[in-house]
Amino acid sequence: MTTTFDALKIRYFPLILVSGWTWGLSRWGVSFVGPFIVNELTGSARMVQLAGVALWSPLLFGGVVGGWISDRFDRRRVVISQFFVTIPGLILLGSIELAGELRLWMVYPVLFVTGIGWVFDMVGRRVIVYDLVGPENIDNALALEASGGAIALALGAVGGGTLIQTFGVGWALIVMGALQIVSFSAFAAVPVIARMEQVATAGVSALLDGVRMLRTEKSLVSILGVTAFVNFFFFSSSPLLQVVGGKFDVGPALLGLLAAMLGIGMFGGSLAMARYQPQRRGLMYVCGSYLAFLFMIGFALAPWYLASAVFLVVAASGMGLFASTQAVLVMDSVSEERRGRALGLLSSAIGVLPIGMLALGEIAELVGTSLAITISVITGAVLMTIFLRIRPETLYLRQNTGEEEAPTTQDPPRSRGLPPTVFNLKPV
Repeated sequence: MTTTFDALKIRYFPLILVSGWTWGLSRWGVSFVGPFIVNELTGSARMVQLAGVALWSPLLFGGVVGGWISDRFDRRRVVISQFFVTIPGLILLGSIELAGELRLWMVYPVLFVTGIGWVFDMVGRRVIVYDLVGPENIDNALALEASGGAIALALGAVGGGTLIQTFGVGWALIVMGALQIVSFSAFAAVPVIARMEQVATAGVSALLDGVRMLRTEKSLVSILGVTAFVNFFFFSSSPLLQVVGGKFDVGPALLGLLAAMLGIGMFGGSLAMARYQPQRRGLMYVCGSYLAFLFMIGFALAPWYLASAVFLVVAASGMGLFASTQAVLVMDSVSEERRGRALGLLSSAIGVLPIGMLALGEIAELVGTSLAITISVITGAVLMTIFLRIRPETLYLRQNTGEEEAPTTQDPPRSRGLPPTVFNLKPV
């Protein structure tokens, strides 16, 4: 009988979970503090969105390369290496602010470097989790990871706002750097797993093979398409949550609490996935996306703080379903030796987010933030529906088999799936 926390019984997974949680706590804290600084300095929705672009753009441009690096080199070392860039950047920026020398242009490079770190963390750590827990526990493990990420999102926003209000921006940034030190320590305590040593074919051909999957892997394309629509039209509004909250005339702590509703809702959705592990992963993935689109309209247009927070929680619960199934759907849609490159393509699909942020920022300058968000999510829902009529494979993907359930009116779409395998989990 499965339970909510089965994966925690597997040796070393709790350490990876703690590392991912503290990394996420730092990243989401930075994603609140960075736009907050820009908003305070400029008061411009466009400039706030550019802060989001700086943080998220590495996913678009670095995903394919990051995925190839993950398949080609020792993933453990790849994940560890990014800490030596992100930690100094955050602590340095915090120290500059404490010295009273912080300038607007300094914020964007640090956000960009943090985004690069996220690329390598995503394409490395999640494949390591699969190697560690095996296909029989991957749904539970990644749902727990998504739950931890949702808590990190909530606490990162609340903590960022509270730290700013209590101690100031400089100390908030230094705390974010300290959290990454904790993440590094936890991950470094995980020994090399034998499966980590497998590498893909070297050279440009292996790199191009990742791109060729977009032509040959129909299920993967369907999954990535949904990811791209959700990130472009839904998550592009995340830096503007505090701008929407500004109409309620509340302080940084309550703005952080409002932004935290996104994490609280995602936690609920992710925990439900960890507990029940529904067979039809793909359907949950798509339904969660539509739920998020629908209730985001209520968040944007609500006239009261409490109502806005409730709508955001419900929208985010849909994102919990989405986030819990996203990575495992991608990894199960391709063969084992290509998982890193598939996750790199996922990173690139997520990376359309900064383009959406730029577009949404320009629309917000013209029509206002609340109306711009409403237009964005309605457009996203409509276009995603059209896409799924063309590439419906995601809707039929089921748990653990990597295969699709046939629609009743047509032949079942084909899927690579994963061959049965036995995992050797002995440290080397």
